[in-house]
Amino acid sequence: MLLKSKKEKIVKDLDKAISDSKSLVFVNFHGLKVSDETMLRKELRDKGVDYKVSRKTLLKRALSGKAKGEIPELGGEVSIAYGADDIAPAREIYNFQKTHKILLNILGGIFEGSFVNGQKMMEIATIPGREVLYAKFVNLVNSPIQRFAVVLNQIVLKKS
Repeated sequence: MLLKSKKEKIVKDLDKAISDSKSLVFVNFHGLKVSDETMLRKELRDKGVDYKVSRKTLLKRALSGKAKGEIPELGGEVSIAYGADDIAPAREIYNFQKTHKILLNILGGIFEGSFVNGQKMMEIATIPGREVLYAKFVNLVNSPIQRFAVVLNQIVLKKS
């Protein structure tokens, strides 16, 4: 059993983490082995994402008044992934789940100052990174020019 002072310190730490982050993801980690969790923490840390496990009651206390809307249903064992990037916490949890075949469920989160459900956080997690979006944009801009060059080349070949 935790002492009241210890609980207050945990809530204060959670409050600081929530306030300092741009987005936050609620993760159900039921059945996660210690070795897998250690690997998860290392990979998240390398990507600039922090990860904390907390009691749901203390987490709900720290979340009160932090975002618009209603807190999503937090079932099972709950942890939070958070960071300074808007999309990184959701994307990194999703990528870890996908690559390691481990049962991690995204329950919801906080995005742009509002609570969102698990489905919305999954959509956010699948948004490509900035470099990929830049590459797609350059390809989109370059495609008509490239096609025009091919057409001009074909006209030159027919006239020869």
